[in-house]
Amino acid sequence: MHLVDAVANIWDRTVVGHIADLERMPREALVGSPAGILYRYHPLSGVDACDGDPVLLVPPLGAPDFAYDLRRGCSLVEHLLQQGRTVYLVDYGPKSFSDRTLGIEHWVDDLLPSTLREIAGAEGADVHLVAWSLGGIFALLAVAAAVRSRDPLPVRSVSAIGTPVDISRVPLVAPLRPLAEVAGGRIVSSIYRGIGSFPAPVVSWAFHLTAVDRLITRPLALLSRIDDRDCLAQIEAVDHLMDNMHGYPGRVFGQIFHLLLRSNDLASGGLRLAGRDVELSDVDVPVLVVAGRDDVIAPLKAVRSAVPLLSGSPEVRFTTAPGGHLGVLTGRRARSTTWPELDRALVDWDGTAGGESVP
Repeated sequence: MHLVDAVANIWDRTVVGHIADLERMPREALVGSPAGILYRYHPLSGVDACDGDPVLLVPPLGAPDFAYDLRRGCSLVEHLLQQGRTVYLVDYGPKSFSDRTLGIEHWVDDLLPSTLREIAGAEGADVHLVAWSLGGIFALLAVAAAVRSRDPLPVRSVSAIGTPVDISRVPLVAPLRPLAEVAGGRIVSSIYRGIGSFPAPVVSWAFHLTAVDRLITRPLALLSRIDDRDCLAQIEAVDHLMDNMHGYPGRVFGQIFHLLLRSNDLASGGLRLAGRDVELSDVDVPVLVVAGRDDVIAPLKAVRSAVPLLSGSPEVRFTTAPGGHLGVLTGRRARSTTWPELDRALVDWDGTAGGESVP
């Protein structure tokens, strides 16, 4: 152990109050509504803009938007800007009781299509979608639904990171599926309809529960890494994210429970939304699928199940990376695994998929 480093870390944590630099990358709001805000990040000084297409970051429900901008030195936003990319993000914000009637089709049919067309109009180019967790399902379904309706979106590619498709392969919830079938979902339905949402504290508790083994060993881990500033900063940043989770609108939670958990419909190729079938086989752009090797929320097999279902895509790449559900996106090892893989896909697919760029 490096004693000087350990003392400095203890001082900053106890006296200064923090180790991690949680300052967010500068950005401006372009379009705002109760449904969501579209942000554009400022380019980095001294970094030349690349010729590549713009990127739209699509968060899942539940997690705050700064999951993509976790901390300085371990931020996917910062990394993409360092590559000279133009980076956008759509932020849904916290959801309240008034949002209880919003369903998955709100993101698939309205919010993402309008956001993509706004960016394409401003940039004169198609857009790379980079999505995490449930955001990946939103992104893939939005592209598929638009193709089926013969009104394709200006999308260059989709990168789905930690996106579970086959819920039967998620050990945490698989045992609950038979119980949900027996009960018919009536108890859960009555609860979320009554309170109008899946509350933020419950979402935060659920995420903590997935790492309960690490919580138990946490004191020893902190003590053994007390001289590792980068490690301590990462732990602090993840704790901050966990303490700022959002709730789910009641109808979305109901769809997730009934369509994904009970029926596992997506594993069969699609979902029925707003009275029509949306099939993953209709996705007609290149797709990168990334699974975390230590992810218990979206295990490798649950994520990899998307690959054969994306039969209409001109190219599907599947890769794995170390880390759990958040770690595969923005863990310390993601800097040398997930992010370079994403960079390669974006460069390879710049200006190559979905026809000509938007004029």
